[in-house]
Amino acid sequence: MSAPSTPLALFWADFRENRVALAALAMVALIALAAIFAPLIAPQNPYDLATLSLMDARRPPGFVGSGGYVHLLGTDPQGRDLVSAILYGLRISIQIGVAAGAVALTLGATLGVAAAYLGGRLEALIMRAVDLQLSFPPILLALVLSALLGQGRLQLIAALVAAQYAYFARTAYGAASAERRKDYVEAALATPLSGRRVVFRHLLPNCAPPLIVVATVQIANAISLEATLSFLGLGLPVNEPSLGMLIANGFPYMMSGRSWISVYPGVALIVLIVAINLVGDQVRDQFNPRLRR
Repeated sequence: MSAPSTPLALFWADFRENRVALAALAMVALIALAAIFAPLIAPQNPYDLATLSLMDARRPPGFVGSGGYVHLLGTDPQGRDLVSAILYGLRISIQIGVAAGAVALTLGATLGVAAAYLGGRLEALIMRAVDLQLSFPPILLALVLSALLGQGRLQLIAALVAAQYAYFARTAYGAASAERRKDYVEAALATPLSGRRVVFRHLLPNCAPPLIVVATVQIANAISLEATLSFLGLGLPVNEPSLGMLIANGFPYMMSGRSWISVYPGVALIVLIVAINLVGDQVRDQFNPRLRR
């Protein structure tokens, strides 16, 4: 059997040698599939008020509710089945994390490559603004923007993008600047080739590997920030059972023997974030020859 020759095949061959990263990737895929098909596999729709009963509120794991099915992980203070709420919460967390990461990646890569390619005063202006934004903790910036913009998915994504785009901009600028100074790029700029062709053929492809690594980290950070903001009441509205909101709903009952309301959503959040970070660590190691075993 011939050895894999394409870059993707070589990447996958190296990736699967790390069993921890492979297990983490399988966990991420399993969670993503469970979130996508949550309406089909969840025993209850936590958005449907007609299916909720306050008589079932704060019930322990294994309780048979008024709907006739077993609440395997118990219920929250609104009577929502925790299995269903966690599945829908994971769905929200992944949607917001991926959306915020994609927009931040697009915005940051555009600014970073533009600064490296154009140079001059525009480069100084863009990078000073990026450096200024990086001087603030992301959670602080996200808190302030969420308080100003209000609750909602679009507002939350906008706050997360503003808190994260600078990481992509700085990464893209570093990679593009190193490539911009190489002889073959200088030669391409001296030809009649359009600047757009130089950027998309020479600069952006060389920025992709480090940007992919940053994207995996920032998606996990976006999920964590969303949960933090929702826990503090600054993220999603109370009628959307995000993981942060579920943890916040059970927090007052932690010392009264009803810890499952917060513990199970917290465990789901931790598993998701750790799995994404483990995948990101392996991707980083493979793109950086110095870190590869």
